[in-house]
Amino acid sequence: MATKGSSLETVATTEVVLNIGEFYFGGGRTKIRTLLGSCVSIAMWHPRFKIGGMCHYMLPRRGSGDTAAAAPSGNYAEGAMQLFLQELRNTGTHPQDYIVKLFGGGQMFVGASEPPRLFTETAALRTDMHEVSTRNIAAGRELLAQHGFSISVEHTGGYGSRVLVFELWSGDVWIRRGTALNNGGVSA
Repeated sequence: MATKGSSLETVATTEVVLNIGEFYFGGGRTKIRTLLGSCVSIAMWHPRFKIGGMCHYMLPRRGSGDTAAAAPSGNYAEGAMQLFLQELRNTGTHPQDYIVKLFGGGQMFVGASEPPRLFTETAALRTDMHEVSTRNIAAGRELLAQHGFSISVEHTGGYGSRVLVFELWSGDVWIRRGTALNNGGVSA
């Protein structure tokens, strides 16, 4: 309870939840939250202006075909990077001004890189499940370096999911790890 002369102030916090392919850039008392599996998020924060943003991309590059053409550009690392670069142009800031953090690319199934155990699994599918995470991480690293960003923190790979919460007023990113599913198959 506030007494006369005290200065207890409640500051409202806005929470933005990013789904696959989404992007947010802003400032103030904003938290950006997302859940990652094999997807990757890049979080950028400008310590002087206390602005920043985060993306949640699913694949390194846009493929060919109607489905890929119709998908939002934020679904892909290349498109997410273009969204960041547009915000830097809008704010008159530069890549070297930002603290950059890279997250995600987790294997969601234990044993995803092992040979298939069930007749319904194919070696190609198991390989794709493993490689998409690795390619997502590599794409993030390459694009950041290509555009002059330096990664200050990286929490990538491994098994399981990650819940991220990025506070734009402080630049802090909080991580909660999930577990991977056992992909050992079903007993007959």
